[in-house]
Amino acid sequence: MKNKNSVFPENFLWGGAIAANQAEGAFDVDGKGLSIADINEFRDDIPVDQKSNLEMTTDQVKELLAAEDRIFPKRWGIDFYHTYKEDLKLLAGMGLKTFRTSIAWARIFPNGTEAEPNEKGLQFYDDLIDTIIELGMEPMLTISHYEMPINLTLEYRGWYDREVVDHFVKFCKVVFDRYHNKVKKWIIINQINLIAFESFNHLGIPADKVENLLEAKYQGVHNEMVACGLATKYARDKYADLEIGMMLCGGPEYAASSNPKDVLATVRSNQMEYFFADVLLRGYYPGYAFRYFDDIGVNVKFYDGDEEALKNTADFMSFSYYYTRIVDEDSFNNGKEAKRNPALDANPWGWSIDPVGLRTMLNQFYDRYQCPIYITENGVGYYDELVDGKIHDDYRIDYLRAHVEQMGEAIKDGVDLRGYYAWGPIDIISCSSSEMSKRYGFIYVDQDDYGKGSKKRIKKDSFDWYKQVIESNGEVLE
Repeated sequence: MKNKNSVFPENFLWGGAIAANQAEGAFDVDGKGLSIADINEFRDDIPVDQKSNLEMTTDQVKELLAAEDRIFPKRWGIDFYHTYKEDLKLLAGMGLKTFRTSIAWARIFPNGTEAEPNEKGLQFYDDLIDTIIELGMEPMLTISHYEMPINLTLEYRGWYDREVVDHFVKFCKVVFDRYHNKVKKWIIINQINLIAFESFNHLGIPADKVENLLEAKYQGVHNEMVACGLATKYARDKYADLEIGMMLCGGPEYAASSNPKDVLATVRSNQMEYFFADVLLRGYYPGYAFRYFDDIGVNVKFYDGDEEALKNTADFMSFSYYYTRIVDEDSFNNGKEAKRNPALDANPWGWSIDPVGLRTMLNQFYDRYQCPIYITENGVGYYDELVDGKIHDDYRIDYLRAHVEQMGEAIKDGVDLRGYYAWGPIDIISCSSSEMSKRYGFIYVDQDDYGKGSKKRIKKDSFDWYKQVIESNGEVLE
């Protein structure tokens, strides 16, 4: 029997993805409130491979809110709030079939607790979505992408407090009601498994307001997953044509050696990354998760109705893919960070480059869930140099070519891969380091880490390369 899955499907969605907090700017325009992203600070005295907001206390939050001489690049982004029509036109000119962005929570509910949404914020996304559609691209929207109103970390304790579930579900209902006729594909929580690298950005839990921060993180994600179930049920009951997805930060971990103890540690470590997808796609907590929580002394509280809410599972899986790491028994058993694979090259930020790992990840996820899959982020950050008005980014083309090739191999393996969203198709502020210098885009934005520059948009060599990939539906990669 001939394998029919030999090429990219005819209706494959080639796209690009950004986040509102990294692009829009306009942090205090048209009624928007402050979000967690608005206190992400850029500091040039921190090594490039160590920039991230891992934990934060209430006093640190208040200090950043009061600071007048610190640098917060996500407050200005690339001014996408005012330039989206021109920027989207450029992206459409590359042939994008789909565009993913997020809805800034604090633009709709400035404090997260208002009785009524901010109409100016809703109207902005009406206009943005209309422009995406008019330019021939299908919108995919993320509802929560590190954009929690900062008030919810101070009035409550972020996702750790149960009241935040109700506030978030209300937000979901508002955007479903408003945009359901225009947007059919939704991701409720971005990279829901990222509780180590983006614990405060993601969950908004001040470290000083809980007794056991690790337990609070897992409780916070539990509350998020319950909120996802409740929001999914609402969407499914009212708007049957909506597709609700879940999203992981992907990247398989490999065993550091052939020692069976390292292999077992790697299996268990990967399980606790897939755990979130297991719940959101299968509808219940797996036994290995309860075992892990017992081992580390964590108790996740289930409230009345939680088990029922979790049964409202997602329609599709999505994940980001940037790098892979290695695990040994010591690192897993002692809660240490997985290590970089010395066999692989890396970008300047230490992110390993592993195209084959993408094929591995696709096969593992499809074997596990047997549902449609979208790669909703993939790309590589590099320093780009503007020479005579041009950017020759062969390094980015090489990276993307190798990953698209492995996507094709996964499709031949039988994986139901529906779409690919290159991360940051136009340069935006880095999520982890809040710098502009870490660039992913096909379009260069003439702006530095301090927000200075002409803001001019310039097509890189990779722009024409990706345009050719899309036109040929993945057949021409040179």
